[in-house]
Amino acid sequence: MTYDIITFGSAVVDTFVNTDAKEVRGFIEYPVGSKLLIKEQRRDIGGGATNTATAFSRLGFKTGCICNVGKDNNGKDILNLLKKEKITFLGSVKKEETGYSIILDSLEHDRTILTYKGPNDSIGIKDIPKFKTKWVYYTSMMKTSYETQRKLTKTLAKEGVRIVFNPSAYLIRNKDIRDILKSSYAVILNKEEADMICKKYGKKGDSLKALVSFGPKVAVVTDKDNPARAYDGDKVYSIQPHTKIKVLERTGAGDAFGAGFTAGLMMDYSMDECLKLALLEGESVLKHYGAKNNLIRKQLTKRETKK
Repeated sequence: MTYDIITFGSAVVDTFVNTDAKEVRGFIEYPVGSKLLIKEQRRDIGGGATNTATAFSRLGFKTGCICNVGKDNNGKDILNLLKKEKITFLGSVKKEETGYSIILDSLEHDRTILTYKGPNDSIGIKDIPKFKTKWVYYTSMMKTSYETQRKLTKTLAKEGVRIVFNPSAYLIRNKDIRDILKSSYAVILNKEEADMICKKYGKKGDSLKALVSFGPKVAVVTDKDNPARAYDGDKVYSIQPHTKIKVLERTGAGDAFGAGFTAGLMMDYSMDECLKLALLEGESVLKHYGAKNNLIRKQLTKRETKK
């Protein structure tokens, strides 16, 4: 089967927990030995693969999703979500428990995430059916699943498939990601992650510009409330987030931003237009609970020529 884009990443059930805990010097503070009441709790489907796949599908793209789930109710919920969103499941159902995350929110609307990866770490090449696609979006994976991404990258590069890579800080710290970077069309990450890559591999100067030296044609770096920037090897583009919006929860905003930017690339939008769509998607998530509940539903129109 042929797809416009396929996402490859994790699928989890998110439990959002609000205890009204305060942030103290960069940490969410919980007193040791105390029993805290949960002010509010919400449950939703998350994970980079399902979040980005939902964003792409709602924008009108024929979308596949490579992820693994378990033979349990959480796994069924994830598969039902993908079916509802018209996304083709391209992974496997394993015997172990489906991955899940506990998201601890602070009064300042930042969060700490506790994640059990489960079958997300064990996606093998044999788990993935044959497919054809023009684009692939990688979110961070570890263990067997990361090695599968590396192997798959070699095949995709030969076929001319455009890869968009969204590595996490944990992946950057623990793996050598240069081979995937070299074969990627675009890399999308936040400032901390971009700086980590450049420091790890001895690149100096502006991390945004340094990223394209690893191979990507396009690099995108977000910086929370500061301008998000993109570089195409020729010019730096930027967009200022709307600082007056009411942030309810940040989980999934990065996935939404990355999917929005990639959707623009797929439609031959200009860099400025890609950033506008990315910001629109990202801020739609910031204003609501859940990583995908308020993602944009819109049929995009392909540009005849880039502006």
